[in-house]
Amino acid sequence: MEHHKVRGNGVDIHVAIQGPSDGPIVLLLHGFPELWYSWRHQIPGLAARGYRAVAPDLRGYGDSDAPTEISSYTCFNIVGDMIAVISALTSSEDEKVFVVGHDWGALIAWYLCLFRPDKIRALVNLSVPFSFRPTDPSVKPVDRLRAFYGDDYYVCRFQEVGDIEAEIAEVGTERVMKKILTYRTPAPLNIPKDISFWGSKDETIPLPSWLTEEDVAYFVTKFEEKGFSGPVNYYRNFNRNNELLGPWVGSKIQVPTKFVIGDLDLVYYMHGVKEYINGPKFKEDVPLLEEPVVMEGVAHFINQEKPQEILQIILDFISKF
Repeated sequence: MEHHKVRGNGVDIHVAIQGPSDGPIVLLLHGFPELWYSWRHQIPGLAARGYRAVAPDLRGYGDSDAPTEISSYTCFNIVGDMIAVISALTSSEDEKVFVVGHDWGALIAWYLCLFRPDKIRALVNLSVPFSFRPTDPSVKPVDRLRAFYGDDYYVCRFQEVGDIEAEIAEVGTERVMKKILTYRTPAPLNIPKDISFWGSKDETIPLPSWLTEEDVAYFVTKFEEKGFSGPVNYYRNFNRNNELLGPWVGSKIQVPTKFVIGDLDLVYYMHGVKEYINGPKFKEDVPLLEEPVVMEGVAHFINQEKPQEILQIILDFISKF
C-alpha cells in the first residue's frame, strides 16, 4: 500500500492507494469518526481483483489538512477535494471512477454524484440514504432534528463550538472511539451533557471480534494528533449545506447505485429513513438504484463489522460496469 498527498482545492489530502496503476479506480470515502483505515479490509481485496483502491482521509481527518474555519467544511469544499483527488489520479478528463461511501462519506458521495455525474461510473453507498437530499433552502435541518429528538441528540450536541471537543478531551479519545465504534443501539444517538453516555472511566468497553486494540490505537493516535474540530465541523454545516444545495432541489442521482444498511444502524431509526429506504421514494430520487440491501444483525460501522460481505457486494456491483 502506498501513501501520498494530493494537493488541490486549497488543501493537501492524504490518500492510501493499492492496486495496479492502470486499474479502474475505486474511491473509498469514510465517515465519522473514521479514517482511510476503516477500509483496511476492502482495499487489498479490491486491489487483488485488479482495481486501484484509493482511500483518502477526508479534510479535517488523519493526515489530511484541517482548516480551522467552520465555513471550510461545506459539501462544496469536501466534494471539491474529491474532484481534486480524482483529477490527480486519473489519466484523462474523460476517465470515470467508482465511488464507495459510508456515513459522511456516503453523504459526500451522493453530492459528488449530484454535482459531477460525469466523473462517476457507479456508486455503492452504505448507511446513509439519499433522504438527506436537497430540500427547501429555507429549512434548517438542525432545527428539525432538535424538534424531533431534543437538545441531547448528537447532531445538536455537535453544534456549539468547542463544547463536544471539551467533553471528548475530558472523557479521553480512546474511550470515545471505543464507545462510538461499538454502539449498537437501534435508536437515535443521544449524548447528554452529564457525560453519562460515555460510562465510568474505570469501566472497560469490550471490543467486538471485528475491532482490535491495535485498530483502536491507530484511530486514537490520529485523532489525538488532529483533534475532533474538523470532523464535527461537518455537522456544523448541515444548515449551510441545505442553503447551498438550493439549485439542486428536485434533482435526481443519475448514477447506477447500490445501497446497503444494517438493521441495527442508528441511521435506520432516524425519522422517516426506514420508510424512505423500503418505500418508492428512494427509487424515484435515484432512478438507477438496485434493490437496497438491509443486513440483519449489523450496526452502523458496516464496512468494518462485515468486511468480506461488503467487499463482495462492492465487487459484484461494480463488475457490471
